[in-house]
Amino acid sequence: MFDIPVPPLAERMRPHSLADYLGQQHLLSPTAPLRRMIEAGSPPSMILWGPPGVGKTTLANVIAHSAKMPFQTLSAISAGVKEVREVIAQARGRKIMLFIDEIHRFNKAQQDALLGAVEKGAITLIGATTENPSFEVNSALLSRCQVFTLKPLSSEDLTALVTRALQEDEVLKEKSVELRETEALFRLSGGDARKLLNLLEQSVEAADLQGEKYIIDDALVMQVGQRKTVMYDKTGEQHYDIVSAFIKSIRGSDPNAALYYMARMIEGGEDVKFIARRLLILASEDIGNANPTAMILANNCFQAVNVIGYPEAEIILSQTAIYLATSPKSNASYVAIKQARQLVQQTGDAPVPLALRNAQTKLMKKEGYGVGYKYSHDYNGNFAEQEFLPDTLVGTKLYDPGNNPRENEMRTRLRAMWKEKYGY
Repeated sequence: MFDIPVPPLAERMRPHSLADYLGQQHLLSPTAPLRRMIEAGSPPSMILWGPPGVGKTTLANVIAHSAKMPFQTLSAISAGVKEVREVIAQARGRKIMLFIDEIHRFNKAQQDALLGAVEKGAITLIGATTENPSFEVNSALLSRCQVFTLKPLSSEDLTALVTRALQEDEVLKEKSVELRETEALFRLSGGDARKLLNLLEQSVEAADLQGEKYIIDDALVMQVGQRKTVMYDKTGEQHYDIVSAFIKSIRGSDPNAALYYMARMIEGGEDVKFIARRLLILASEDIGNANPTAMILANNCFQAVNVIGYPEAEIILSQTAIYLATSPKSNASYVAIKQARQLVQQTGDAPVPLALRNAQTKLMKKEGYGVGYKYSHDYNGNFAEQEFLPDTLVGTKLYDPGNNPRENEMRTRLRAMWKEKYGY
């Protein structure tokens, strides 16, 4: 007779009701719309978007349990159109809930197979993804679902989770465990509840009995964590550390370090679209108008790797990463839009100057809309000095060109047109 294996702690502690669910209070507080829909038994089709280990799968199970609906699960890694159609066929005559983990891995045909059933209400779809749904989910399917963003668990959530595990888990509560420190547990788990509980369980197993207690401290957790660390875990803390190092190496103009960290991502099986998307964002955020060609190349890289895939895509990624790393840098556009948004939050009701307003009616013309506007192309150099900002913001400079050859040219041109007005 074989012993039944004990599930991992993360599985043993998986909550089955909203009362036991920790975190995501922006979605599940008593007054939050999603909670009200769940409690009413009428949840919509939805996409749950968030990093690993924040409770996407658990929330889907809780929703299905609360709605008292037949529950089917598929993994986008192994399922295809055939499996999707089989589930839809089961829905004839009764509504079912279908949970698809990693839905971003479904291709267009697989996602399209869901459209009719979701639109007719034959199935309530819950898709989970760690990737931005705007990029990874077809617009037709996305329009039929509500997107809910899940956040990494706070330190308070993690503390409550560890406390609950030590007090309520059938295995751990039989041991006298003293948790002296939590910093290493929280840092290595990175807000991932599953990783936190697994690391806690491994630490308890590795702990020595001191007197009558198993002592858990940061030194033990670090020892256990380092022993379990892999070269690149694309679903855990390593993912964020390596990506951060990759971006900062390019920003710091070091192509060698950039290629090293990119190689670690490639060897770890990272999605080429994720790497290319990060390069595209960086091309605008960290290079911008210091070299506008960088964004063109990065966009072409993003399109190309989507068509080619591994392994050849690594050559395109390498070329682009090297180009961006060796390009002049400027974050002036990034800083400018941040300052502009902050200004709008403070003065978003400032009236538009009358000269710039669109006179669509006789009354508007009578009120002076459009009067005094100078059409730039009627003037020498296609420029006429006039005021574009609201009266309360006259002279406000949001864009400050970076100190590089291209943006210095832009600064010179702006100074020639606006003289001392903006301080260029």
